[in-house]
Amino acid sequence: MLVSLLKKTGLKLSLNDPRWGNRKDDGKKAQEGKKPGEGPPDLDQLWRDFNQRLNAFFGQKNNRPDNGGNGGGGNGPRPDMKGAGITAGVVGVIAVLIWLASGAFIVQEGQSGVVLTFGKYTRTTPAGFNWRLPYPFQTDETVNVSQVRTVEVGYRQSLSDKKASESLMLTDDENIIDIQFAVQYTLKDPVAWLFNNRDQEGALRQVAETAIREVVGRSKMDFVLYEGREKVAYETQQLMQQILDRYQVGALINNVTMQTVQPPEQVQAAFDDAVKAGQDRERQKNEGEAYANDVIPKAHGAAFRLIQEAEAYRAMVTENATGNASRFKQVLVEYQKAPAVTRDRMYLETMQQVFSSTSKVMVDAKTGSNLLYLPLDKLIAQTAASDATAAAARAATPATTTVLPQETMQTVEVNSRRDGRSSRERESR
Repeated sequence: MLVSLLKKTGLKLSLNDPRWGNRKDDGKKAQEGKKPGEGPPDLDQLWRDFNQRLNAFFGQKNNRPDNGGNGGGGNGPRPDMKGAGITAGVVGVIAVLIWLASGAFIVQEGQSGVVLTFGKYTRTTPAGFNWRLPYPFQTDETVNVSQVRTVEVGYRQSLSDKKASESLMLTDDENIIDIQFAVQYTLKDPVAWLFNNRDQEGALRQVAETAIREVVGRSKMDFVLYEGREKVAYETQQLMQQILDRYQVGALINNVTMQTVQPPEQVQAAFDDAVKAGQDRERQKNEGEAYANDVIPKAHGAAFRLIQEAEAYRAMVTENATGNASRFKQVLVEYQKAPAVTRDRMYLETMQQVFSSTSKVMVDAKTGSNLLYLPLDKLIAQTAASDATAAAARAATPATTTVLPQETMQTVEVNSRRDGRSSRERESR
């Protein structure tokens, strides 16, 4: 088909063209002495012929001098309307093909193509080779839906480049806190991302700032600074996603990362002092609780012990008093039956009780002014030693007569005399 069109236009592209390879300045001389079919065609001449035909088609004349034998003025080829029309048609077809080819576009993996017809959304194309109507009927936009994007709130690029208007927030206990964080997100709806908001990143930043201000506004300062940072980030992420879905932004929040959470720089020193004071208070409180935990149980134990001892002493005194009263009543009954015998018995029991608790006895004899000293403890020890010696002797030899020491005999005699005197005194009474 292309060959037929070239033939109709008069263009010769065959190698048998005698003008093939001739230069512009030696046109006729190069063809002298050659027969048709010899030598390559002249490309420059072909191009000149093509330009002349186009000029003739548009009503123009070739006024340039031709040194190749065509001469100047109006000696060029006359316009051929049929060939010119065919040439224009070919050029138009080629232009239409190029125009139609401009509608082809390729969408990379992880991206989505959006086709617009006169600026209105028409369809979404998948990854791969796609085609649309060329401009100005349709246009296309490619959106990367797999890329993880980041928007920064409270700073830009570096933490040192702070934005105080975004980072300063008020907590529930009316304290100001400085928060810088980053939001990572991907696109889940490219159409909503392109057409529902004019400034998508600005809208995301405003939504993030709104969400975190709401979360921080209902939290205490200490909670946000220390143990509640992860919870604040999680609640901010959830609230941001709800707001973005309500406004149909087309973004999916993947993560909210807290960069810095601290008091404002203007009050940082005072805040550090307050934190140290709080730590000292907690330390002293813990020490006081430890001391109380050590002292209070001991005090409770000592009090309980004293109470038990008092209860035991009271029970003992009560029982002793009750027993003494009962014994006194029994003694009274016996005394009423035999007063003399009861008095002697009481006297003997009393003396026995008194002497059993002492180791020395002073005896005042009426016959002389010297006091008789009875070392009962030594006597008892001597008696015990003598009894032990006697027992050993009896075990070794036949029974022998035991002779009491002279001091023991004197003591027995004095005691018998005293007992006799005491008996006479009681009888005289």
